[in-house]
Amino acid sequence: QVRLLESGGGLVQAGGSLRLTCTASGRSLRNYDVGWFRQAPGEEREFVGDINHTGGNTYLTDSVKGRFTISRDNAKNTAYLQMTSLKPEDTAVYFCAADALRPRVAAGKPQNWGQGTQVTVST
Repeated sequence: QVRLLESGGGLVQAGGSLRLTCTASGRSLRNYDVGWFRQAPGEEREFVGDINHTGGNTYLTDSVKGRFTISRDNAKNTAYLQMTSLKPEDTAVYFCAADALRPRVAAGKPQNWGQGTQVTVST
Protein backbone atom coordinates (compact mmCIF):
# COMPACT_ATOMS: atom_id res chain seq x y z
CA GLN A 1 0.00 0.00 0.00
CA VAL A 2 2.76 2.40 0.96
CA ARG A 3 6.22 1.94 -0.52
CA LEU A 4 9.24 2.63 1.66
CA LEU A 5 12.86 3.31 0.77
CA GLU A 6 15.72 3.64 3.24
CA SER A 7 18.83 5.70 2.60
CA GLY A 8 21.83 6.95 4.55
CA GLY A 9 23.55 3.73 5.52
CA GLY A 10 27.28 3.28 5.25
CA LEU A 11 30.54 2.55 7.03
CA VAL A 12 31.49 4.51 10.14
CA GLN A 13 34.00 4.17 12.94
CA ALA A 14 32.90 3.36 16.46
CA GLY A 15 31.70 6.53 18.14
CA GLY A 16 30.53 8.04 14.88
CA SER A 17 27.09 9.02 13.67
CA LEU A 18 24.71 8.28 10.81
CA ARG A 19 21.22 9.43 9.96
CA LEU A 20 18.94 7.03 8.15
CA THR A 21 16.02 8.35 6.15
CA CYS A 22 12.84 6.46 5.31
CA THR A 23 10.99 7.96 2.37
CA ALA A 24 7.42 6.88 1.62
CA SER A 25 5.57 6.91 -1.67
CA GLY A 26 2.18 5.73 -2.89
CA ARG A 27 0.44 6.90 0.27
CA SER A 28 0.80 9.71 2.77
CA LEU A 29 2.87 8.67 5.77
CA ARG A 30 0.92 10.86 8.19
CA ASN A 31 -1.51 8.09 9.21
CA TYR A 32 1.14 5.42 9.74
CA ASP A 33 3.20 4.41 12.70
CA VAL A 34 6.81 4.06 11.53
CA GLY A 35 9.12 1.46 13.00
CA TRP A 36 12.82 0.80 12.64
CA PHE A 37 14.24 -2.71 12.71
CA ARG A 38 17.69 -4.19 12.22
CA GLN A 39 19.06 -7.59 11.36
CA ALA A 40 22.63 -8.76 11.86
CA PRO A 41 24.00 -11.73 9.88
CA GLY A 42 22.56 -15.01 11.12
CA GLU A 43 20.31 -13.25 13.62
CA GLU A 44 16.60 -12.58 13.84
CA ARG A 45 15.25 -9.16 13.01
CA GLU A 46 15.28 -6.87 16.05
CA PHE A 47 12.81 -4.11 16.85
CA VAL A 48 14.81 -0.90 17.36
CA GLY A 49 11.96 1.51 17.98
CA ASP A 50 9.05 3.34 16.49
CA ILE A 51 7.25 6.66 16.29
CA ASN A 52 3.52 7.18 16.21
CA HIS A 53 1.74 8.91 13.37
CA THR A 54 1.96 12.43 14.82
CA GLY A 55 5.46 12.05 16.26
CA GLY A 56 4.23 12.65 19.79
CA ASN A 57 5.24 9.23 21.10
CA THR A 58 8.41 7.26 20.49
CA TYR A 59 9.86 4.02 21.75
CA LEU A 60 13.47 2.83 21.68
CA THR A 61 14.86 -0.48 22.81
CA ASP A 62 17.22 -0.31 25.78
CA SER A 63 20.36 -1.08 23.80
CA VAL A 64 20.03 2.11 21.74
CA LYS A 65 18.23 4.40 24.19
CA GLY A 66 20.24 7.56 24.73
CA ARG A 67 22.16 7.09 21.49
CA PHE A 68 19.46 6.88 18.80
CA THR A 69 16.59 9.23 18.07
CA ILE A 70 13.52 8.60 15.92
CA SER A 71 11.77 11.52 14.27
CA ARG A 72 9.50 12.24 11.34
CA ASP A 73 8.48 15.00 8.96
CA ASN A 74 5.04 14.21 7.61
CA ALA A 75 5.14 17.20 5.25
CA LYS A 76 8.10 15.54 3.52
CA ASN A 77 6.68 12.01 3.82
CA THR A 78 9.82 10.94 5.67
CA ALA A 79 10.95 9.43 8.93
CA TYR A 80 14.45 9.35 10.39
CA LEU A 81 16.69 7.31 12.61
CA GLN A 82 19.51 9.47 13.97
CA MET A 83 22.27 7.24 15.31
CA THR A 84 25.11 8.57 17.46
CA SER A 85 27.85 6.96 19.54
CA LEU A 86 27.71 3.96 17.25
CA LYS A 87 29.13 0.65 18.43
CA PRO A 88 30.30 -2.38 16.44
CA GLU A 89 27.31 -4.31 17.76
CA ASP A 90 25.06 -1.84 15.91
CA THR A 91 26.27 -3.34 12.63
CA ALA A 92 23.23 -4.66 10.77
CA VAL A 93 20.88 -4.12 7.88
CA TYR A 94 18.39 -1.49 9.01
CA PHE A 95 14.79 -1.53 7.82
CA CYS A 96 11.99 0.95 8.16
CA ALA A 97 8.41 -0.25 8.30
CA ALA A 98 4.96 1.30 8.48
CA ASP A 99 1.52 0.27 9.61
CA ALA A 100 -1.63 2.14 10.53
CA LEU A 101 -1.82 0.06 13.73
CA ARG A 102 1.03 0.59 16.16
CA PRO A 103 0.64 -2.80 17.91
CA ARG A 104 1.52 -4.59 14.67
CA VAL A 105 4.73 -2.58 14.44
CA ALA A 106 5.61 -3.36 18.06
CA ALA A 107 4.93 -7.04 17.41
CA GLY A 108 7.33 -7.07 14.46
CA LYS A 109 4.54 -7.63 11.95
CA PRO A 110 3.94 -4.33 10.15
CA GLN A 111 2.24 -4.54 6.78
CA ASN A 112 4.81 -2.49 4.88
CA TRP A 113 8.60 -2.85 4.76
CA GLY A 114 11.48 -1.10 3.09
CA GLN A 115 14.32 -2.98 1.41
CA GLY A 116 16.92 -2.24 4.07
CA THR A 117 20.19 -0.33 4.17
CA GLN A 118 23.52 -1.58 5.49
CA VAL A 119 25.13 0.04 8.52
CA THR A 120 28.63 -1.12 9.38
CA VAL A 121 30.48 0.15 12.45
CA SER A 122 34.20 -0.58 12.56
CA THR A 123 36.45 -0.77 15.61
